[in-house]
Amino acid sequence: MMTFREAGEYLLGTINETASRRNPQRLERMSALLRNLGDPHLQYPTIHVGGTSGKGSTCTMIAAALTASGRVTGLHTKPHLSSMTERARIDGRAVEEEEFARLLDEMMPALQATAQEYGRPSYYETLLALAYVHFREAKVDVAVIEVGVGGSLDGTNLLRPETSVITNVGLDHTEILGDTVELIARDKAGIAKAGVPLVSDAVSPAREVIEAACGRAGAPFIAVSEHAQVVARSGERYGQSFDVVTQSATYTLALPVLGRFQQRNAATAIVALETLRADLRPTPAQVEAGFANLVIPGRMEFFPAHPAVVFDVAHNPDKARSLAEALRETFPGKRFTFVIAVSDEKDALGVLTPLFGLPSSFIFTAFELPGRTSTRPSRLANMAEQHGFAARAIGEPVEALAIARRNGDGDGIVVVTGSTFVVGTLRDWWLTNVAERSRS
Repeated sequence: MMTFREAGEYLLGTINETASRRNPQRLERMSALLRNLGDPHLQYPTIHVGGTSGKGSTCTMIAAALTASGRVTGLHTKPHLSSMTERARIDGRAVEEEEFARLLDEMMPALQATAQEYGRPSYYETLLALAYVHFREAKVDVAVIEVGVGGSLDGTNLLRPETSVITNVGLDHTEILGDTVELIARDKAGIAKAGVPLVSDAVSPAREVIEAACGRAGAPFIAVSEHAQVVARSGERYGQSFDVVTQSATYTLALPVLGRFQQRNAATAIVALETLRADLRPTPAQVEAGFANLVIPGRMEFFPAHPAVVFDVAHNPDKARSLAEALRETFPGKRFTFVIAVSDEKDALGVLTPLFGLPSSFIFTAFELPGRTSTRPSRLANMAEQHGFAARAIGEPVEALAIARRNGDGDGIVVVTGSTFVVGTLRDWWLTNVAERSRS
């Protein structure tokens, strides 16, 4: 049997695999792979969650409530922060490395059979299939599955879910999905399926596109804004308290996570949960208990120190706007030092522009990963300087964070953001070298 290291090496070798060579931009290869594995994705109820921003948080909230209700709950989100094992979680726990390697080893005949006809399954397809197999073997009661990119042609769109969700729609992956909100919404709405309710918090013009697609597909459309109201309450400094009032219940929530945008995600998750059939639907008390213990690594994640540090993945303009708003609300009057790396396929200026509205300085860094490259730090620094901000380019991420902490205002906030890869790398370093040391 292969080791976890060998499993990782195999998967990294598939990163540059693109669409099936026989049917470019189609789902035939993913369908064949799942068929060769015995269609594991159809062996348990699922909830399918797409959107531009907030889909990972919304997935995590839905899964937390289901776990709190006593149901064995699978969760697949992407990308991972620290380890590819995070893509297959059950009741919040990532698959063990040894189990991960065993699952991939046992999938090899199916992977090879699929490759003969369609080309080798990609990194994303293989990890998604592994999660499905893991959930089948664990006999989960339900699984929450995040869309990878878009919707129509995403590998997850072979599901037959109980409920579908589209959190919102913004400009991201424009080279794949289109360069307008309407085009992106049309692609994301491809997850609509006959008879399956689709819950969405999207606003105009995306909402109209999604609602029309649901009408064509025969999917009941449920607008979060028409089914849930968020009522703010006073809360603790590093969390938030609010009510979500729906047509059937009032949920009194205390979220141990920052960012007002999470209130909309919570409302979306609750409306989605309320659409589930009775044997899957958590009670309001179970939802409240699940949300009270919520952990969303790398999403407005705060660590007190001098200066304090926030880790937040904000790799597209929509997420960057949410981050800027959350920082302004949570830390009024503070000055921010940003440590940022941006993938070269992303809209770097679009990511930076919302942050230019804050009192801040910038340290730009880079990352190195197979199949992934970052925008040159010097190019990012030029963008910031052209907008009147102090900026440095430090290629090594840990050095960049060290300089930010050393040079930053002791009463200010260091914010590590941008690419998932740099947030994950520096968060791991922080947990090992700072958080652990502070406990001892």
